[in-house]
Amino acid sequence: MSEDSKVSDNHGFFQPLLALRGAIGGVLMGLANLVPGISGGTMLLAAGIYPQFIRAIAEVTTFKFRPRSVLVLGSVVLAAGLAILLLAGSVKDLVVDHRWIMYSLFIGLTLGGVPVVWTMIRKSTPAVWGGVVVGFLAMAALALLQQSGSSEVGGEASTPWMLGLAGMAGASAMILPGVSGGYLLLVLGQYIPILTGIDHFKEALKGGAWSDAISVGLSLGLPVGIGVLVGIVVVSNLLRFLLKRFEKATLGVLLGLLLGAVVGLWPFQQGEAPALGDTVKGQIVTEATLSDLDPEDYPTVFFSPTAKHVGLSVGLIFLGFLGTLAISRFGQDSEAVESDEQGQPYRTS
Repeated sequence: MSEDSKVSDNHGFFQPLLALRGAIGGVLMGLANLVPGISGGTMLLAAGIYPQFIRAIAEVTTFKFRPRSVLVLGSVVLAAGLAILLLAGSVKDLVVDHRWIMYSLFIGLTLGGVPVVWTMIRKSTPAVWGGVVVGFLAMAALALLQQSGSSEVGGEASTPWMLGLAGMAGASAMILPGVSGGYLLLVLGQYIPILTGIDHFKEALKGGAWSDAISVGLSLGLPVGIGVLVGIVVVSNLLRFLLKRFEKATLGVLLGLLLGAVVGLWPFQQGEAPALGDTVKGQIVTEATLSDLDPEDYPTVFFSPTAKHVGLSVGLIFLGFLGTLAISRFGQDSEAVESDEQGQPYRTS
């Protein structure tokens, strides 16, 4: 590595604004992982830190530890972990109790990433618009599939292979903008088994049942963990390759995913207690089980908004949109183009 490259890397490590933007993106990513239908990758894209994050993962997973990559990856992961740990309960309650308000805000946050991606595209081409169509249709179809409830029908058995595939899907959803991990787990039929296994693991630890905890860890945690690791390595490096070789088409797909994510966030919906005989998370609702259901487990239904609902929703969408724009502008690097290992330009902001 040349002296100039070393100086550039070291300079990149001591960039507090870059670290702060990564931390903001990480907090949004952590919050997104707590909310059904929201993609962590979308929030990173909206925060303007997504290309740097993808590059950092690709480099670290290939044992290239540039200071700049370590800074980006560390700030995003640490902030996301803290957000999940500290805010899980609050965000869940807000979404359950005020779903239409939170979804309106999430729509604005998501759409605020559109100008960010468009800036990365710089100039539209047929490849860009083709990618937009593909990404939008794929994400819209996935959102509609989840909303229809058909994703829980005929779920696959929880074999180690299926659990590993679920882990890969979950990891991919963290990286791919617009794709919700919850959607993919539901489609694969592994949403309930994984959440149930996590709950059993917690209870085993609380009760000191170490053998049960180890059993759950080996039967569920190990295959899912391996899947997550493989998913992160494969998807991040594949995205980096695609952004370098097919930049326009890839950015078009990302833009389409971003736009398509909004389909699953139609704000005017709320939780509604199920009727006897309905199926909730794979179980038939009976008189005995109905009282045990938490409001967060209620199926969501659409409602007809009043003029007040519509006005407030539009205001919240606009507020979220402005918030994302502010985040994307904050801490942007003065150096718009970096050089990769071969000295080729790779635009990161």
